[in-house]
Amino acid sequence: MKRVKIPFYIQILIGMAIGVAIGFVAIGFGAEGFINDWIRPFGKLFIKALVLIAVPLVFITLMKGIIDLKDTSSLSRLGGRTIMIYITTTIFAVLIGMGLALLIRPGEMVDDHLVADMGQKYGEAALSIQQKQADTVDGGPLRFLDDIVPSNIFQSLSDNGKMLQIIFFALVFGVAVLSIPYEKKRPLVVLIDSLNEAIMRIVGYVIACAPVGVAALMAGLVVDFNGDGSVFAALGVYAVNVIAGLVFLLLVFYPTIAHFFGGVGYGHFIKSLYPLQLFAFSTSSSAASLPFTFATTQGKMGVSREVSSFVLPIGTTINMDGTSCYQTIATLFIAQALGIDLTITQLLTIIAMTTLSSIGTPAIPGGSYVILAMVLTSVGIPAESLALIIGIDRPLDMLRTAVNVTGDVTVAVIMDKQSK
Repeated sequence: MKRVKIPFYIQILIGMAIGVAIGFVAIGFGAEGFINDWIRPFGKLFIKALVLIAVPLVFITLMKGIIDLKDTSSLSRLGGRTIMIYITTTIFAVLIGMGLALLIRPGEMVDDHLVADMGQKYGEAALSIQQKQADTVDGGPLRFLDDIVPSNIFQSLSDNGKMLQIIFFALVFGVAVLSIPYEKKRPLVVLIDSLNEAIMRIVGYVIACAPVGVAALMAGLVVDFNGDGSVFAALGVYAVNVIAGLVFLLLVFYPTIAHFFGGVGYGHFIKSLYPLQLFAFSTSSSAASLPFTFATTQGKMGVSREVSSFVLPIGTTINMDGTSCYQTIATLFIAQALGIDLTITQLLTIIAMTTLSSIGTPAIPGGSYVILAMVLTSVGIPAESLALIIGIDRPLDMLRTAVNVTGDVTVAVIMDKQSK
């Protein structure tokens, strides 16, 4: 008898449903202690595993993305313009997400008593993170430079809150390696390729545990909220918030810039990319969609092989507009639900972190969990609070992937017109 394989996103949803059911059953029988002692630890282990791999993942994948450009002339000529366009679209996606989250404020739908309880639960950890960050920098208008340039890279590598410094060093190191003659840098390139393969395997192992981790997190969440429905109503509004931002990028932003800067008609753009978007939605992986992305970009959009073969692989590595939009909304939602007021500096940090860390987001299902845990920590929010949203993340991840590949094709169309 042929074994039926359950799609991963279905496994996540099943895990979420089981976790919620276990939580309500525990409340009904007064077994909250059982959940805290025997179920919740598995959720904590899952979150710790995500935090564990954040630093090596970003550091290694960012260096590999730069080294894969082959030489500094590619970086400065076609690569420089391509990367600048990718970064520009990512910043726009982040601002769209931030604007929607600040306008709709889904986290404020959570009952005030629950906000107080969660603030008490996570407040001490958040205060500790924020105090630690404040103690490491002096005041002044240029204090942000101290957040970017490390004085000791090994010390920064041991602290997830120093991710901007890690990204800075990875960029400098990657450009330095790129400028070395190939014969001298070949052993290092092979090493980085091997490390990248290894870290991707580890990410795969951690993500494979997501159904169990989500079930444990949701059971603990229901117990924490004592079955209060306001949290789930807020999660519904949060999901609508994310979907609104992503659909705006798909149906308005990308077709518009493709028309004005790439000379592609709105209708042709939508019709040509719909099959690719559906494929990316079903696989939740920009990397898995890359062959289909090549075929669509060259066959239906008329982009040259030279441009598409350079722009699209880079986009798979560094262009995560949908993920960046989502991470911004998710961070603000969690802060609102915990009653944490973010300062202007922290909002700017979110913009910088989500833009730069998008370069290190794995192009695989669930890869954004790792980066989001890092972004939360960077603005003084405990990574454990990721439990609030991880249960409903999987369907949103599918839509984010469709946005990401659409952004790749859009930039390829723009670059092709510029090259001509």
